[in-house]
Amino acid sequence: MDTSDEENSAMMDQLMRSIPPMDPVNAEKLLREAKEVFDEHGVIFFLRQGTCLGAVRDHALIAWDDDLDLGSIIDMHGFTEDLIEPVVETFRERGCFVEVSQDGLYTNVKIMKYKIRIDWQCCRVVKGTIAHYPGIPLPVSLFTELGEVEFIGDTYLVPNPPAEYLRHKYGPNWVTPKQVGYEKDVLDAMPEGTAPGRAGWFKQFLAVHILPRRTAKLLVLDENDVPVVGANVLLAGLSRSKTSRKGIAKFYLPGSDIYALAVTANGVEEVLYEEAMVRGETYVYRPDPAKAAGRYFVLTQE
Repeated sequence: MDTSDEENSAMMDQLMRSIPPMDPVNAEKLLREAKEVFDEHGVIFFLRQGTCLGAVRDHALIAWDDDLDLGSIIDMHGFTEDLIEPVVETFRERGCFVEVSQDGLYTNVKIMKYKIRIDWQCCRVVKGTIAHYPGIPLPVSLFTELGEVEFIGDTYLVPNPPAEYLRHKYGPNWVTPKQVGYEKDVLDAMPEGTAPGRAGWFKQFLAVHILPRRTAKLLVLDENDVPVVGANVLLAGLSRSKTSRKGIAKFYLPGSDIYALAVTANGVEEVLYEEAMVRGETYVYRPDPAKAAGRYFVLTQE
């Protein structure tokens, strides 16, 4: 019996939130199928993020990785936004479930088959940069002349030079495999300030003080559920804020999306690398003394 779109969407959301490691056989199979689809439409794509890291460093998919990360750049290498829809339809014809969402910095295409997710990000060039999650501005020069890597029995394209790309994304220690802890390396490697293409400090200031519907709140609690005053909250690629006397930080959100945060409370920092947040909502952060790193989707709504 065919699975409904609603059931497929729920499964994709569950896979994203639970972050199970991919079955390597099915992941390689799906990557090869994806390459066939892109080649059929003449779409240039490259391996990015964890998939690129595995291909370059390990010559294999990373054992604990949870999805395949692919990218194309709108208005580069002959790729245009008009090509997204026919590519999506071909994936659907091949039995994939596909969701498409828009962001000012990219069009994000989520593809699922064999309980494996592909995150195909169709990026836009903004002020000479290509944005990578969680708001890392990468020089467009890394994507102008893509390099090649031999991977799972075929040739795939990667940003070039790949070592520089991986350093920008994962920091100087990218050559050291890390199942937990790489999240902090990513945030530490990011430049200070707002990512190109995002609202500047003045627009964010107005939103925080005048337009609450464009903001979110975070209540920071300690391990005894006591609000923490003066905790630092970094919203990667966007802003820094401190909690009030009630333990609440308020910040601008571009929209409903997945964000990376770093919360420093009572001298202890925790990176929350993937958290779903919606404008106008209040979220609650509680530390887990038994697990200071590697937690995902832990914020609760008040």
